[in-house]
Amino acid sequence: MAGYGLSNDNSLPVVLQRNLNAKGYSVKIINGSVSGSTSSGGLNRVDWTLTEPDIDLIILCLGGNDMLRGIQPTETKSNLEKIIKNAQDKNIEIILAGMIAPISHGFNYKKNFDKIFPDLAKKFKIRLIPFLLEGVAMKPEFNLSDGIHPNAKGTLIISRTLEEIIIKTLKKN
Repeated sequence: MAGYGLSNDNSLPVVLQRNLNAKGYSVKIINGSVSGSTSSGGLNRVDWTLTEPDIDLIILCLGGNDMLRGIQPTETKSNLEKIIKNAQDKNIEIILAGMIAPISHGFNYKKNFDKIFPDLAKKFKIRLIPFLLEGVAMKPEFNLSDGIHPNAKGTLIISRTLEEIIIKTLKKN
C-alpha cells in the first residue's frame, strides 16, 4: 500500500482513488500505510490512525512483512485481531487483505500463517481477499527487481481486486 519503489502517481492508493472516481464513486482514499510496517507497527498506530473523521471502511493489509521477517503467526494474528476489534468498536467496516506464506520458513509456519486471514474473517464476520497479490506474486513482469514489491503493472492488478470488493461493500451499504 505504501508504494515502495513507485512514483506517487503509480502508488496503489492513488491508482485506486483515480479508478474508483472514474467509475463514478465519490470516495476518498486515505493512505495509512507505512513502508515496511509489521502488524505490530500497525497496532501501535491504529488508535490515532482511526481517529480521522468519517472513516467508513478500512482495508487491512498487514502481515506480509511479518511473514517476510519470520514473526510467529500467533503474534501476527493477535495484532490483527486487536486492530480489527479497534475498528469495529468505532463502527468502521473492514476488508481484510490476506497473504500466503512461501515454504521458506517451513511447512508448519506456512500452515499456521496461511490460516490467519480466513480464521479472522470468519471470527469477525468481515470481508476477505484471500490473497491480495493474486496474479502478481511470483510474476517478474508485475514486480520490481526485488521480486517482492509490485511495479506499476502489478499495482493495476491489485487495484482491480480492491475495486471489486470495495464496490461490493459500497453497494451492500
